[in-house]
Amino acid sequence: MLNRLRQRAGDEGGFTLIELLVVILIIGILAGIAIPAFLAQKNKAVSASAKSMVASAETAAETYGTDNNGSFTGLSPAVINEYEHTIPTAEQTGEGKPWVSAAAATEGGGYKVTVSVKVAGTTVKFSAERNGEGIISKTCEPKNPTYGCPKSGEW
Repeated sequence: MLNRLRQRAGDEGGFTLIELLVVILIIGILAGIAIPAFLAQKNKAVSASAKSMVASAETAAETYGTDNNGSFTGLSPAVINEYEHTIPTAEQTGEGKPWVSAAAATEGGGYKVTVSVKVAGTTVKFSAERNGEGIISKTCEPKNPTYGCPKSGEW
């Protein structure tokens, strides 16, 4: 009986080389699928933070207009920063950090606010423009879904 146990224990030596290679191949395929998906999610998160900053800058611009009897004359990134101190007005070091790159009054009594952010080595600009009638349009460039800007250029 003792000989049978020893013989059975000797027969079970572990995994074969082929089995290990198959497992490594499967893990490699799964990683090849997952890594690009994770990178795309990072770009979407960076674009979302820039779009959120555009909304904050819009609120600051509207507050400025209210304080100036409906006029947006004199609106600038520095003014946006005065109304909302958490909004940076100079380019930040590193990727994924948005800043207000432009803010100004437009003809007809409106304004345009632009937030820039570096995504995958490219500077992407998200803008919100309010015309004199109060209609807001939101655009972005370059028109590339990889950077969070749809091919239509509107978001």
